[in-house]
Amino acid sequence: MWQLYQFPLCPFTRKVRTLLNEKDVGYQLMRENPWERRDAFIDMNPAGQTPVMTDNERGVVLVDSMAICEYFEETVERVAMINGTAANRAEIRRLVAWFDTHFYRDVTQPLLDERMIKRIAHRMAPDASRLREAMKSAVGHLDYIDFLLDHRKWIAGSTISLADLAAAAQISVADYLGGIDWAGHALTKAWYSAFKSRRSFRPLLAERISGIEPPSYYENPDF
Repeated sequence: MWQLYQFPLCPFTRKVRTLLNEKDVGYQLMRENPWERRDAFIDMNPAGQTPVMTDNERGVVLVDSMAICEYFEETVERVAMINGTAANRAEIRRLVAWFDTHFYRDVTQPLLDERMIKRIAHRMAPDASRLREAMKSAVGHLDYIDFLLDHRKWIAGSTISLADLAAAAQISVADYLGGIDWAGHALTKAWYSAFKSRRSFRPLLAERISGIEPPSYYENPDF
């Protein structure tokens, strides 16, 4: 059995988990708070970041969400998520990198820092100006997703792909932390509403961080 080291609001783990669920790959969740920098975890991944996947029987350790996703794309034929022509696959990878890098840097990371890590790890109040900047950035990112969905059925093209999983992972964490204003983003809202109904994604929406509650509509696909 695979073991997946993660914490509930890690967007990169959410991307991996949704992929594994789409492909019906079994795994066991292992709670890891990377900000605690546990020695045994650092030994597995010196960068100290989640997710990490291990299979102790085979002696396999997989580090980095994109490397993990690529591994299961190569080894599990069911439900390809990096699909289509070479150009299509390049576009999927471009957009996964966009969400993993730009959306995370501008929106998800500051929300996690201010509304979760400061509270849990440091018992500090959030920086209101940094939160405002993150929420302002979220509007710009949702504008871009609206643009993509105005020309495509899914984020990267005509079929669901890893780009959708990466986008939903980042958005779901930002939404949990109250960083998303859905007003004026009908296309992205409709896409996300459909995504929230997927069997692979719904278990993630049911998870909670102790002491930090999401908005009341968070789990509801018809929000």
